[in-house]
Amino acid sequence: MKAKSWLKLVLVLGAVTPMRSAQTAPTAQGARLVAVRAGQMFDAKAGRLLPDQVVLVRGDRILDVGPAASVTIPPEATVIDLARATILPGLVDGHTHIFDNGHAGLKEEGGPPDTDLVKDSPEYRTLAAVVNAQRDMRAGFTTLRDLMNHGNGYADVDVKKAINRGLFPGPRLQVSTMGLVRSGQAADTNPDVKLPARYTQVDGPWEARKVVREQIHFGADWIKLHATSGYHFEPSGQLIVDGGLNSDEIHAIVDEAHRHGVKVACHAFAGQGVRDCVDAGVDTVKHAMDMDQAMADQFVQKHIVLELTAYHYYTTDYLEKDLKASGGKNSLAAMREKSARITIARGVKISFGTGVGPFPHGSQALEFAYMVKYGMTPAQAIQAATVVAAEMMGWQDRIGSLEKGKFADIIAVSGDPLADITQLERVTFVMKGGEIVKNELR
Repeated sequence: MKAKSWLKLVLVLGAVTPMRSAQTAPTAQGARLVAVRAGQMFDAKAGRLLPDQVVLVRGDRILDVGPAASVTIPPEATVIDLARATILPGLVDGHTHIFDNGHAGLKEEGGPPDTDLVKDSPEYRTLAAVVNAQRDMRAGFTTLRDLMNHGNGYADVDVKKAINRGLFPGPRLQVSTMGLVRSGQAADTNPDVKLPARYTQVDGPWEARKVVREQIHFGADWIKLHATSGYHFEPSGQLIVDGGLNSDEIHAIVDEAHRHGVKVACHAFAGQGVRDCVDAGVDTVKHAMDMDQAMADQFVQKHIVLELTAYHYYTTDYLEKDLKASGGKNSLAAMREKSARITIARGVKISFGTGVGPFPHGSQALEFAYMVKYGMTPAQAIQAATVVAAEMMGWQDRIGSLEKGKFADIIAVSGDPLADITQLERVTFVMKGGEIVKNELR
């Protein structure tokens, strides 16, 4: 790696004051007191904006929050004036791939180049993942659920651990390590070439249970499974989905994970894979392109959370290929819009998740506009990335809304996100756990 590139990486890693480790953190009583004045504050639980608010922060937690007229700012507090801005809770992206760097736009200033499982060492790939996670955080996503690291073992667990210990700044993380696929799904194209395994292949329910136990032992917060693999469109426009794990394997994975108190995320494009995941009682499903009213109602009845990953289907990874194969008759983007409108209308719980990684990190707020286009109000779209996502992750007691006792994860935009959801594509202020990581409003 060139000296200039290493310097950039070091500067990015050290661009923010590192969070204090648990061993050196001051007591809550002695921690620094900060007062954030806001022109408007998004009440994530009510889904509305409140004018002229103050958030008092001591250390990494919110000490008090309320109207400026009723919250007294102590004289020793450091005041952050965001009177011309709208503040919101730190956002959650429930579907990221920090070990993936995408294709388009990653050669621009400040972005890491694509990583390569063959040419780059595991250490380099992990450093690039740190940069990707920090790019997401600076875009306002102070919490991520990272769903599969694609060939990097348990390095995502180490990234999470290093952030939690204060070795470098980064978002709060839940990780799923390698993920599970059916045997033969992810085999090397040339059997004589041995590459790092991008997934964990399992063959049968008992092997699936064993792998689930192993991944949990080594730090997986979630178990990710693939109920479908590839897909293609016929010239007629019909979607053909390749099979993934079978029903017995999926049921075994869900049962074993839940026995250990760990949730399961299902990747399924359409068809039988979606039905198998719903029948098995997974906690979240990603994609599900062919949702109809009956399936949407099953999601509601079983309290299964859906992530749309809408924007991704409009990128060159998908749209051009889909339209060419179907002769312009169909695409995942078109299917996503149709089924998303059904799921929103039927009241399916939708959590914000983008699949960022194949496209550039830090750009995933583009997803919000598609959610609104499909029928969500701007408030509902923001709630999907705050209170709903926090509940999905089991962290509703610490993130997702600006309330006393929760982590001081605060972002700001210059305008009104309820009038213009694209404001969230231009986050100007980010605080994570009481530490300012970005401030363009000074």
